[in-house]
Amino acid sequence: MRAESNGTVRHILCVFPRYTSSFGTFEHAYPLTDGVKAFMPPQGLLLISAYLPREWQVKFVDENLRPTTKEEFDWAEAVFVSGMHIQRQQMNDICRRAHEHDLPVALGGPSVSACPDYYPSFDYLHVGELGDATNELIAMLSRDTARPAQQVVLTTNDRVPMTEFPIPAYELAEVKKYFLGSIQYSSGCPYQCEFCDIPGLYGRNPRIKSPQQIIAELDRLRECGMTDTVYFVDDNFIGNRKAAMDLLPHLIEWQKKTGYVMRLACEATLNIAKRPEILEKMREAYFITIFCGIETPDPDALHAMQKDHNMMVPILEGVRTINSYGMEVVSGIIMGLDTDKPNTSDALLSFVEESRIPLLTINLLQALPKTPLWDRLAREGRLINDEGRDSNVNFLLPYDDVVASWKFCMERAYAPEKVYARYQHQCDYTYANRLKVPVPAEMKTWPNIRRGLVMLRNIFWKVGVLGDYRRVFWKFALGRIRRGDLEGLIGCAMIAHHLITFARAASSGQQNASNYSLRLREASVPAE
Repeated sequence: MRAESNGTVRHILCVFPRYTSSFGTFEHAYPLTDGVKAFMPPQGLLLISAYLPREWQVKFVDENLRPTTKEEFDWAEAVFVSGMHIQRQQMNDICRRAHEHDLPVALGGPSVSACPDYYPSFDYLHVGELGDATNELIAMLSRDTARPAQQVVLTTNDRVPMTEFPIPAYELAEVKKYFLGSIQYSSGCPYQCEFCDIPGLYGRNPRIKSPQQIIAELDRLRECGMTDTVYFVDDNFIGNRKAAMDLLPHLIEWQKKTGYVMRLACEATLNIAKRPEILEKMREAYFITIFCGIETPDPDALHAMQKDHNMMVPILEGVRTINSYGMEVVSGIIMGLDTDKPNTSDALLSFVEESRIPLLTINLLQALPKTPLWDRLAREGRLINDEGRDSNVNFLLPYDDVVASWKFCMERAYAPEKVYARYQHQCDYTYANRLKVPVPAEMKTWPNIRRGLVMLRNIFWKVGVLGDYRRVFWKFALGRIRRGDLEGLIGCAMIAHHLITFARAASSGQQNASNYSLRLREASVPAE
């Protein structure tokens, strides 16, 4: 499905802002790869690029790969931007640069949808998902590409059904330069966790694409050169369990047809561990990773944040169940909760040790607009507007103590010996349970073999020779080599290097303690 125009032809420049360095974008792993420069292709801008009228010309720039050039601004008649709260400063910078060329700039995406007041400089604000507001924006630009006299706010009331979404314009993105591929199956989540803004932004009744759409998108990703892991960016893959079960047989059939050239990953609530029928199908579809928002091992804290569904099975049992189907668990952890105690860091480190989860994104609590947490803290007078802090929450424990606990956890949890011990466990007890698939013919080609050799060379040199934890690395690496598991060696070593490097910076105070923090670690980017 595409929008209609009035016969005009426009030049639209879609620009995706840089991410501030964060734990979850894996930038320290990129130098070990064969040319990866950014995390994932952005779904929003690629979707809107595909939705624009057929006659319109579109260029896409991801500033995680390179800056937008003067020539691209000169070519454009309007600029589209999208992003999350963490990219706020960079979005304002794109707007400033576009205005230097007297271009109108439209902003959409989750950040502006939650907080339109954050962006007074933009000419058009698109609040909400693809829908009537999008059509209205296109109609306005069809008539006139001059900057409006004052900001125009367009709010979606009638959303385009996801079954009518076009295939995102993956062909505009250099997909081979991304660490992961991305695909969206659904929007919304039925749960109401206190800290989460997803239900407020996208609703509690998940909207879904058809299985045929997902297969077509996977085919398009393959055509564009993606042969690695594709991440389902849905907020909860099992938000609609029946729909997930309907999709999985199609994924299994597609994987068999294409020779399992792609591995799949997703985000889901931990209660997926109570659904063996789903886990078995996911294993058959070659899902290898599930991100679970565990948040905390403390039952009282889970109850307080309205995340009781994490207690439908004991957390450690749930992790082991998922591992038994060959899927590694990645987890989100929050510190600074009202239920935290002075010994919370010790309890968290014990959980890391027991769960054997290699990758846990440990963040300080941040109150996001349009969440029950924001509303409660506002009533209690506990929201703090200070960009010099790592959190906007007035914790019940002293702020400095909470930050110190976070640094302590990052230092201990991501000591090289600890990280590699957890990955050794995954190799022995999780990866061993994965579906055994033949190596597809297209993976045996010289370009792919060369790619693997380049990554091995980079890892051996930068970690095995130059790295200060090389003894720990070689103990792990030689075990993988003896077993002929070069794929496991490459995957674990790349992620481990990022975790160790980032955690060292974090524990020394060189990184933000929250992925949502507005604390500036880079030069301040001016807004107009």
